[in-house]
Amino acid sequence: MAESLSLPSGNDKEEIYQALLPQIEAVIAGNDDLIANLANVAAILKQAFNFYWVGFYRAMPSQKLILGPFQGPLACVTIPFGKGVCGTSAREQKTIVVPDVDKFPGHIACSSASRSEIVVPLVFKGETKLVLDVDSDVLNGFDAFDKTYLEQIVRLIQRQNFAD
Repeated sequence: MAESLSLPSGNDKEEIYQALLPQIEAVIAGNDDLIANLANVAAILKQAFNFYWVGFYRAMPSQKLILGPFQGPLACVTIPFGKGVCGTSAREQKTIVVPDVDKFPGHIACSSASRSEIVVPLVFKGETKLVLDVDSDVLNGFDAFDKTYLEQIVRLIQRQNFAD
């Protein structure tokens, strides 16, 4: 298992994601512990991009999300399905990119420093199992590259920890 990341020089977001995918796959390979894998993925994304906040919320049978492994400042602990960006993504089972969180109806402000957000759900057998939540402290912090690659990262987690 690697103890450090190999990142390309420069700030090309797509190149960084392309370099991260095989490294994330290698780090989580052979490890069936979901919490450990989520913790490492959150740390990798934080280190590679210095996102303001990156982490996971796990879905509970009560239709609530509960805070999981994360990197960044303190976070909301419980989010009901259908509330805020995370809860909406969990309920709708789709990725949501929010350029300006102040314009998202019902946004839950865990931190006033968060300006934009992307949430990617992991759906397995028709049920939301968790969401990957990434916040930026700048407006329009996420684009199509983030959506594409973060969805691929969530699929890696799904294959490793939710396989049939």
